[in-house]
Amino acid sequence: MRPPVDTILAPPVPRQLRRLRPPGDTEATPSGPVTAMVVCFWDVCQPSSIRTLDYLVAWHERYARAGLSVCAVHAPGSDAGRDEDAVAAAVTTLRLPFEILLDTAFDLWRAYENPGWPARYVLASGMRLVDVHFGEGDYTGAELAIQELLGERRSLLEPLRAAERPDALIAAPTPDQPGAYHGPYEAGEVWVVGGPGAVVVNGARQALDRIGAHRVIAHETHTAAVLELVAEPGTEVSATAFAPGLAPDQ
Repeated sequence: MRPPVDTILAPPVPRQLRRLRPPGDTEATPSGPVTAMVVCFWDVCQPSSIRTLDYLVAWHERYARAGLSVCAVHAPGSDAGRDEDAVAAAVTTLRLPFEILLDTAFDLWRAYENPGWPARYVLASGMRLVDVHFGEGDYTGAELAIQELLGERRSLLEPLRAAERPDALIAAPTPDQPGAYHGPYEAGEVWVVGGPGAVVVNGARQALDRIGAHRVIAHETHTAAVLELVAEPGTEVSATAFAPGLAPDQ
């Protein structure tokens, strides 16, 4: 979504925020001047944030050498996400190739007047706001704004999941449930929020290699099924989350 005016400037980053740089970060910043920047507020414990990170990584890989800088601002939505060392370990496991800011006290969040997770801001040089989107979706609009700022013209990134196509019809999933859920559900994906440790999902063991949200089931379309989820001893599961899936009649 384009802002109503083109004179809105993003606030500066507070100096006290902890910065995490990827290992061997020569690829983390553009080789020349930065002419476009994506700032995204996210939470390691929210499936919607993890799915959005996939697009940030893809844009970084496509456009970093052309002048795009990506910065993911982690603002915790739960107690687990307030442990900066645990978040730093999770970022290492996720192998994110761009800078992460830990906004544990929500300093930058308040400066942006950010409404929720995930939230994306596309900025021009000088930190001028060009495009904004709250929640998942409109990845095409953000990429078009990036290309405009970079002077790039190429085919756009294909949707990473069928349910993210602009013309996709999706079905509402079962509401998220606290803890390790047992019972019927309808969804396109099942996520476990917890870790590190391991869970048993319908008889199959799956490792949780970090704190946060982990996709444990991915259906091709919206599916009705039964879930039997058991956390192994010593593994904390705070929630079972269900994501929308492509309506089966498409």
